[in-house]
Amino acid sequence: MAKKVRREITPLAATDSFLVFDRVKSEFDFPIHFHPEFELNFIKNGKGVKRIVGDSVEEIENIELVLIGPNLHHGWLTNNVKGKLFHEITMQFHEDLFDEKLLSKQIMKPIKDMLSRSVHGILFSQKTSNIMYERFKRISKIDGMDYFLEFLSILYDLSNSRNQRLLSTYTAGKESFENSDKIKTVYDYVHENYDRKISLQEISNLVSMSEVSFNRFIKKRTGKTFVDYVNDVRIGYATMKLIERDHSISEIAFSCGFNNIANFNRVFKKLKKRTPSQYAQEFSGIKRIL
Repeated sequence: MAKKVRREITPLAATDSFLVFDRVKSEFDFPIHFHPEFELNFIKNGKGVKRIVGDSVEEIENIELVLIGPNLHHGWLTNNVKGKLFHEITMQFHEDLFDEKLLSKQIMKPIKDMLSRSVHGILFSQKTSNIMYERFKRISKIDGMDYFLEFLSILYDLSNSRNQRLLSTYTAGKESFENSDKIKTVYDYVHENYDRKISLQEISNLVSMSEVSFNRFIKKRTGKTFVDYVNDVRIGYATMKLIERDHSISEIAFSCGFNNIANFNRVFKKLKKRTPSQYAQEFSGIKRIL
């Protein structure tokens, strides 16, 4: 199973607070993955779907709500379920959305404690999941500060809900994607320059390594070649722009550093298992990023 685990590049930029995906789908085909962002995942009509969180593997009930902490491996598999349409609502938010000073306030203690427990993954009760369903559907229809305040209210109510259950016996280790100065430098540089060509020599010089040494380094730390890693970042930004639907697919391709549409379509389909236009249609009902 370890070979199938991949780091997901989420559509969240550093300046974004959180996002909400609201979609109806017929299968769960995204591989087991992890990312540094927190994730709240709600599924309706999912009885029989297999949930994997850390070392926990279970078939889910018809309705469920789970909070996943940073870098904890997770995923949902269609398993033996056939012919169903699942309603999935996913919220992702940055690990540092709430700083330590804010979390240290007494009123925030329930949320702080819940976020700390989420390193194991938290399954909320059926009662809580049912109550939250209408609120999860509603949050994608509001805007601005009301959007943020409702999100904060949801976190607070979840943190005080009864019958929460921890899922995984182990937690994500300290050894994460951004845990070294050099990989953090590479990460920041690629995110700042993803819209143009970045040569291997350029990035190697940035971290004072030879091209051969850098190739080994990036492969060991990310599981990808440098070209594949850059493409992963670019496609992450492309998905965000496709979600927001403010530009054409060709404009998005060039703005994300691809020099031709054919290459963009090929790389996108390889990573997302669907074309850019199919991806945009699938996410046609989601909430914009805040």
